Amino acid sequence: MESDGFFERYSRQILFSGIAAEGQRQLRAATAVVIGAGALGAVHVETLARAGIGRLRIVDRDVVEVTNLHRQILYTEADAIEGIPKAVAAERRVKAVNSDVEVIGIVEDVNALSIERLIDGVDLVLDATDNFETRYLINDASAKLGIPWVYGAVVGGGGATMTVRPGLTPCLRCLFEVMPAPGSAPTCDTAGVALPAVAVIASIQAAEAIKLLSGRPELLHGGLLQFDVWENRWVRIGLDGVLERGDCPVCHRRQFEFLETPGQHATTLCGRGAVQVTSSRPVRLELTGLADRLRPSGDVSVNAHLVRFRTGEIEMTIFADARCIIKGVTDPAAARSLYARFVGA
Repeated sequence: MESDGFFERYSRQILFSGIAAEGQRQLRAATAVVIGAGALGAVHVETLARAGIGRLRIVDRDVVEVTNLHRQILYTEADAIEGIPKAVAAERRVKAVNSDVEVIGIVEDVNALSIERLIDGVDLVLDATDNFETRYLINDASAKLGIPWVYGAVVGGGGATMTVRPGLTPCLRCLFEVMPAPGSAPTCDTAGVALPAVAVIASIQAAEAIKLLSGRPELLHGGLLQFDVWENRWVRIGLDGVLERGDCPVCHRRQFEFLETPGQHATTLCGRGAVQVTSSRPVRLELTGLADRLRPSGDVSVNAHLVRFRTGEIEMTIFADARCIIKGVTDPAAARSLYARFVGA
């Protein structure tokens, strides 16, 4: 039995025929996990908390930094000064916004050993990650456990999003069977990012989540949406027939290779104040192109064997086989985060 306060708090959302009272009840009964509490994740968390989701998990391995504040709307200057973990600050924000939401912030790295535990028992996964390896990992785990997820990515002035319902829609590997190589694509730390682009992609992801969790799957957009708010490009790629091709290693062959491999390996180098990060697969970086992308973010030198990149107190030596030695950190999770920010998946 709902209290008068329930109907008062969500009255405008209940008046909206797309959700109504029954949709609001279903939303309150739902559990979602947001993986990544950065730019996209901040919008997801704020939107779902205010919309009245019942239970929310927030998973992130990083701390709040001043460079986050222009686009990560959950956080304050005080959070950055204190170096508060994003998951902790996000949990605190949700409790201040809507005390009825059961929220837990989890400060943890998402990898092949942790992903299934982190998403177990949820109704939906929202992707707010910053690298392809974690997205392919989410794709594998969601397919294995039968949990819908909403992919999203933003860089520069644009981004893309797609909703995946295992067994009902194409998955990420139906569209992109081979994961992009490290260093082959721009990141927010090499190409920047505009908050309006974040807001557009994250809002569409959150809308898709609310449709699913409130019992309105027939209203999902059903495609791969690509936007560039700066260049005014808006594209929807239809996915009809993609699943029926029958050649996806995940959907059809049930091969979960990203769950079965350890992913990036990070090793603390004793006595050197550094961590080595190695790729989970054999790749060869195009070093000149990587150096060009890194130059706006710091000091760069390049030769036939490696790229050396310095930003602030951090120095990264990136080899052609995608191995990277990061000086200035000793925490493997922090090193992996830096690798994702500047090199990519």
